[in-house]
Amino acid sequence: MSAIAKGDPPTGAATITEHEAAQVARANATALRPVVFVHGLWLLPSSWDRWAKLFEGAGFTALTPGWPDDPDTVEEGNVHPNVFAHKSVGQVADHFDEIIRGLTKKPVIIGHSFGGLLAQILAGRGLASATVAIDPAPFRGVLPLPFSALKSAWPVLGNPANRNRAIPLTFDQFRFGFANAVSEHEAQLLYDTFAVPASGKPLFQAATANLNPWTEAKVDTDNPDRGPLLILSGEKDNTVPWAIANASFKLQKRNADVTEILEMPNRGHALTIDDGWREVAETALNFVKRFL
Repeated sequence: MSAIAKGDPPTGAATITEHEAAQVARANATALRPVVFVHGLWLLPSSWDRWAKLFEGAGFTALTPGWPDDPDTVEEGNVHPNVFAHKSVGQVADHFDEIIRGLTKKPVIIGHSFGGLLAQILAGRGLASATVAIDPAPFRGVLPLPFSALKSAWPVLGNPANRNRAIPLTFDQFRFGFANAVSEHEAQLLYDTFAVPASGKPLFQAATANLNPWTEAKVDTDNPDRGPLLILSGEKDNTVPWAIANASFKLQKRNADVTEILEMPNRGHALTIDDGWREVAETALNFVKRFL
């Protein structure tokens, strides 16, 4: 499980930034297992900073790549929202694929929300030594569509033109979709600290995945090189409720490797960034350490 799976790399121009290349070089210079964190919509790589420190303290080397064209800061992202537009699931998956193939050791991959979907896509390509998908966005074959999930996505899906736009969330929309399980004071702090606009395209791709045989929002759940997988679900998550996470689990558990699912009590979609992040991170870390 130590070597990167070899195969045809994704096509297209290289998208790796100098910062990401430096993270790869740093990881390769150590004898430590890399862990690659994949953020989702409305967040940036900085949302993983505390997780990266925790995993590095446990003996891993952490990489926090962005999606293509991610700005460096939340402030920059909110001033220049158009940089987020047009990013598709396939484009972002190929970006992370390119980064991971530059590593000399097969990494752990941990993703949240659409990052959780991307983590499963990458694991399905045989690129992960272990994977943790946290409140993962649905992929082709996942059928449940609870009302709360539709309501959370409606700020984007309610207007077809949003497919090609970058869409910010209002505080009330963020409160419902991300921060419903924390106090209003903490919800405001999370919104001010972490929230940025997001590409509308991935939400439309996920929403139509079961209607489009060529969708990019699909996962190879059968690959014998997928590695062990844990799906974490926030009990109070409005954006990716248990029904969606469990449907993903039921498809993934057909894989010959270990597949597990856990529900985090009293947690919403902001479970990776709110005050209870450490409990979620340690749950992920304990799973990974069982296999590596």
